Amino acid sequence: MPKPKTSRILERERFELSAKSGGGILQYEVWGYQEKGKTIVTRYNLTYINPTIYAGDNGRVLGYDNAHGHHHRHYMGSVEPFEFESYTSVLDKFQEEWQDLIKRKQEKRP
Repeated sequence: MPKPKTSRILERERFELSAKSGGGILQYEVWGYQEKGKTIVTRYNLTYINPTIYAGDNGRVLGYDNAHGHHHRHYMGSVEPFEFESYTSVLDKFQEEWQDLIKRKQEKRP
């Protein structure tokens, strides 16, 4: 019987964005393992926190994760499932969305 794979932290990063860059915090946490030269992601948590945009949910404006056994998206207090294709596609979508949020925030400045 093959030994079960043990997940380990692959990435844990936290970036504090300057006010010029929209402010807030970006956090990336990814767990998984290597198999035959490929990275297998088993768990992830991608979060954009900025209480000046949304004060609820501890300031979490946007987030994607697969906690509680399913893939879901957080957006300003609401939680909704989404169709998971790959971790890379989730990461791309998260990056696109938080950058769009910042762009819209900056366009509203007087």
